[in-house]
Amino acid sequence: MIQSATTAIAWTLLLFPTICFGQLSNSEILESNKKFRDEINHDYADSTKSPLTKEDFSKFSELPFFPVDTNFCLEAKFKRSKRKKSFKMKTTTDRRPIYDVYGTATFLLDGKEYALNIYQSHQLRDTEEFKDYLFVPYKDLSNGDESYGGGRFIDLSIPEGNTIIIDFNQSYNPYCAYSTRYSCPVPPKENFLNIKVLAGVKNPH
Repeated sequence: MIQSATTAIAWTLLLFPTICFGQLSNSEILESNKKFRDEINHDYADSTKSPLTKEDFSKFSELPFFPVDTNFCLEAKFKRSKRKKSFKMKTTTDRRPIYDVYGTATFLLDGKEYALNIYQSHQLRDTEEFKDYLFVPYKDLSNGDESYGGGRFIDLSIPEGNTIIIDFNQSYNPYCAYSTRYSCPVPPKENFLNIKVLAGVKNPH
């Protein structure tokens, strides 16, 4: 089963107006993350939307999260790709959805500079609801221990200027972290961060 993009990103899109533009105060970050957690927990508790197995669903109360760390909500330099490179993104199955490398985000964490490619889905960009949706699959040094081994995702919206807010506290697991019946994107190797990102959803196992 394909991970439903509209289901997976619905809660984050509701927050775009408050989290994507400009610097945020600590209180705004905390409030944004409370809304994010409430929405994703609500969806996972809904049997019509939840990726959980029947056994896990029967025991579900809420997803395990790292404590919100405001240092992981940061303003990155955003550089759009002059010539958008289309490619088939690897998934956990033979499915290969087409994405563009829409741009690159460069930012500082613990005094070191990192960069992530930001992608745009060909399938979603042609819809009115998700035409501004951007996708950040990434891996980091916490994968396999504190966080899910297959990496995590962040949802963003196309910014107006040359900066973009990335809140790693809103990193979530692909559906494949909960069930093998899904086909999920695999983060490209260039989106590996050589640091532990102890923010967002934890390893479910």
